[in-house]
Amino acid sequence: MLAISSSSLVFITKPSKCTISSALNPIFPKIRSSSVAREAVVEVDFPAIKAAKRVVLVRHGQSTWNAEGRIQGSSNFSVLTTKGEAQAETSRQMLLDDSFDVCFTSPLNRSKRTAEIIWGNRKEQMIPDTDLREIDLYSFQGLLKHEGKEKFGNAFRQWQLDAPNFVIDGHYPVRELWTRARSCWDKILTHQSKSVLVVAHNAVNQALVATAIGLGTEYFRVLLQSNCGVSVLDFIPRAEDTSPYICLNRLNQTPNSPIAGGSSAGRKTSKRIILACHGSLMNNVEANFSLLGNQPLSMLGSIQSQKTAELLLDLKVNTVVSSPGKASTETAQIISKVQETAESLGADSVPRYVDVKEMKDLDVETMLGKLKQEATVDSILQPKLLDGLGNRMVSPVWDQTGKVWRTLLDELSDPSETVVVVGHPILHIALMTHCLNLSKEWIRSFHLDEGSISIIEFPDGPSGKGIIRCINYTAHLGRSRWSIPITKPTMDEKDI
Repeated sequence: MLAISSSSLVFITKPSKCTISSALNPIFPKIRSSSVAREAVVEVDFPAIKAAKRVVLVRHGQSTWNAEGRIQGSSNFSVLTTKGEAQAETSRQMLLDDSFDVCFTSPLNRSKRTAEIIWGNRKEQMIPDTDLREIDLYSFQGLLKHEGKEKFGNAFRQWQLDAPNFVIDGHYPVRELWTRARSCWDKILTHQSKSVLVVAHNAVNQALVATAIGLGTEYFRVLLQSNCGVSVLDFIPRAEDTSPYICLNRLNQTPNSPIAGGSSAGRKTSKRIILACHGSLMNNVEANFSLLGNQPLSMLGSIQSQKTAELLLDLKVNTVVSSPGKASTETAQIISKVQETAESLGADSVPRYVDVKEMKDLDVETMLGKLKQEATVDSILQPKLLDGLGNRMVSPVWDQTGKVWRTLLDELSDPSETVVVVGHPILHIALMTHCLNLSKEWIRSFHLDEGSISIIEFPDGPSGKGIIRCINYTAHLGRSRWSIPITKPTMDEKDI
């Protein structure tokens, strides 16, 4: 089912079961070498829910062992550093306007302390859950990374390069973690609450996100979780009282700007694709929803695009690739002008031209415009009709964006280190699923707001695996850290 609001685009998973790939198939295929999208082979039921539930995941702040470069695993010797305490306080401010019914937390000190800071003066219950502890790494725990390499040799290399098949002390840690994360969802979803905060760790939060939307162990280290990074999942009840619809609303919204970069899965990266959604459209109010047609930016949309351009000033952008849609080209021009103006402020500066390339194949607005012509606003909001039209729209968008993705990878070659792609939220959702080598059905598992950015990094270059640094980052758009409080429903329950 495709659910629509006036300021965002949401695709909600259609299957009644959560699909999880076999842990025995850890190879992550590359989009260049295979046109076959990943398909799930195991189906797992989630508990039915009676009301919409939003789950907010937070990783703990920097710990002493993070700072030292030690392998922590599920050990409980490290504590938050001063920086980690400050990160947790920033996360508290990010979530200050949000209401939560309960907080589940890992019992480990670094996570428990982060939860206490974020929870502040709230009176609601905090529940420690041992299944939320970090990944069990057995003999690796406590070692500096170079010590692990020296002591364990091939095993440490396997941990770095083939984590799903990594074995230590007779255990498969990543496979065990995925099983444990699945168990956590049973407890979270059966708890009588509508808004849940979960404070835990890097690997377990990755596993929670992955198992929720149906991704297997081969996606370990693909969905980044920075210190105090926040991810949001929406669970929507189904009328037939079966597994809920599930949507990844945000991934890894951090206290600091994601543009600042850092490491991807422990490795430095300079190659990235930034997916920038255009801002709010002129006729949103008239049309009652934002995703249809080819409209220019509204005044709010121009402001949002300006804020996106300012966020990107930490990068030197030479090329912006844009959809030919009006809102997208306006946003791309705003980004280019801000980049050029900033470069020319110094007395000895040399004027720089930012190339804006319109790419016809990025045009999903025309397809969406046809949808607008085929149904009235009132009738399209009927779930059954909307579901059928949604299915009809997914295939052409999917086919078209597959070619685009390969073109963008070619664009991401020397001397280009960053490619900014401006377009419609549907376009960017499709591109992310191509990056993850998923099939078209996964398009329904992601959400993007207008004016948001999402970042894909390539630590092994554009021919290697894409790592998702963040999805639906919106902190730059509003006075608070979110464009709206994250526990505010994406849509009215009556519209679900």
